[in-house]
This record gives sequence, structure tokens and C-alpha cells, in this order.
Amino acid sequence: MIGNLKVKQRRRMKRKMHIRKKVVGSPERPRLTVFRSLKHIYAQVIDDESGRVLVAASSLDKQLREQMKGLKKAEVAQKVGEILAERCQQKNIGKVVFDRNGYAYHGRVARVASGARDKGLSF
Repeated sequence: MIGNLKVKQRRRMKRKMHIRKKVVGSPERPRLTVFRSLKHIYAQVIDDESGRVLVAASSLDKQLREQMKGLKKAEVAQKVGEILAERCQQKNIGKVVFDRNGYAYHGRVARVASGARDKGLSF
């Protein structure tokens, strides 16, 4: 899996696997995982026991597209976290385990987490 990735991607994948050994989502506390590309940010709440995505939000959502005009990427990440937390509340999910997916807990990844916390999600 790691063999033919570029060096930066390979390092992130090693960090990701190290984190995933410890961070596991359950039905009581699903895993909130974040993926960021150069343009967009994606967040999912996953139950690892059943292998299902329970809730998802991203900067590509129609609900967010109108709101993100003129915003910086970090501000968009904050909004993604807020929308994800609102959708979690609709599905009665109050507690999650945060999976930073090999990224540093800084910038857009941290803003997704703070946006979700601001709207009542606890982790």
C-alpha cells in the first residue's frame, strides 16, 4: 500500500496507520475522520464495527457552497465542522473519537474539530 507513494504521502500514511492502531470507532463513540486536499476538506463520522459512514460533510456540499464564497480555507473548514456536528445531533450522536488521519492537528484540521465542538459535539 505504501510502496509507490511519494515521500510526503508515505510519511502521512505511516502516521495514519500508527494512529489507527489506537483510534477505533464504536457504535457508542464513532470515529470522526478528516481528509484535506489542496482545495477542499471532508469529514466523516464512521462506525468501524459495522464499517458504515454515519454522517458526512464536506466543502463540496450544496448547503455550504453558497456560504463559502469569499471565505478562506480555514473558515470553510470551520463551517464543515459545524455542519457535521448539526448532522450528528440529528442522528443522536453526541460523542466521537477524533481521527486526524495523519495530518498535524493544526490549521484546517483543527478548525474542523473546533467547529464541531462549538456546535456541541464532544471528543
